[in-house]
Amino acid sequence: MKRWLPFVKSDPLVSVVRLSGTIAASARGNTLSDAALAPVIERAFKKGKPDAVALIVNSPGGSPAQSALIAARVRRLAEERNTPVISFVEDVAASGGYWLACAGDEIWLDASSIAGSIGVIYAGFGFQDLIARYGVERRVHTAGESKSFLDPFKPEKPEDVARLIQLQEPIHEAFKAHVRARRGDRLKTDRDLFTGDVWVGQQAVEVGLADGIGHLVPKMKERFGDKVRFALHAPRRGLLSRLGAPGVAAVVDEVEARLLWSRYGL
Repeated sequence: MKRWLPFVKSDPLVSVVRLSGTIAASARGNTLSDAALAPVIERAFKKGKPDAVALIVNSPGGSPAQSALIAARVRRLAEERNTPVISFVEDVAASGGYWLACAGDEIWLDASSIAGSIGVIYAGFGFQDLIARYGVERRVHTAGESKSFLDPFKPEKPEDVARLIQLQEPIHEAFKAHVRARRGDRLKTDRDLFTGDVWVGQQAVEVGLADGIGHLVPKMKERFGDKVRFALHAPRRGLLSRLGAPGVAAVVDEVEARLLWSRYGL
């Protein structure tokens, strides 16, 4: 009742946004995209005038562009509303997942959390020997010599690999710039943190990728008192999703997501 009474201060409020899943432009399945999260993040910062916004991050990564868009949205609202943001990592905040965690002013981990993987990866397959074995002839006609770039049904070309590296480098540089801007002098300078390697729990704290070991509820009670309130904000799921009826595309997304999670033993 006291929140409705004038001149009576309400108990502290922390908005909680769960960022769990792979990161992709598609809003299907358990994926994180800027379009799907935009209304969620807006509500988290604006509804009830929260004292802080907590991000619960559990993601092996995905699209660098979507990671950047989501993190930029969080930072813009944090600055506009003058609201602190604290990230809490569950199983993993790797690659794009760590990009999201860095949207927080602080990053807290579990002792078994995996963090880092600050790099860019491309993975594919080569099927040229397979189709040759079955007598299949690949016919490709392009206007523009780069249109068949990295064609999986043709032998890999050194010039294609060199071009891929050129494409990956600016993405990697943007990732590194984001981490440096957000973590600042907390990052240790006696080792290269941008090789794509990962660290676990206290190791991540020691190299400056996180601020300490801590969990959402006790850490927020420590900061705002035992009467702190939590408001969870999450995307609204469609009817078919709630009924557990995924389509074919969602199944494909799930396979790709499992491959990403499996890189970290999850």
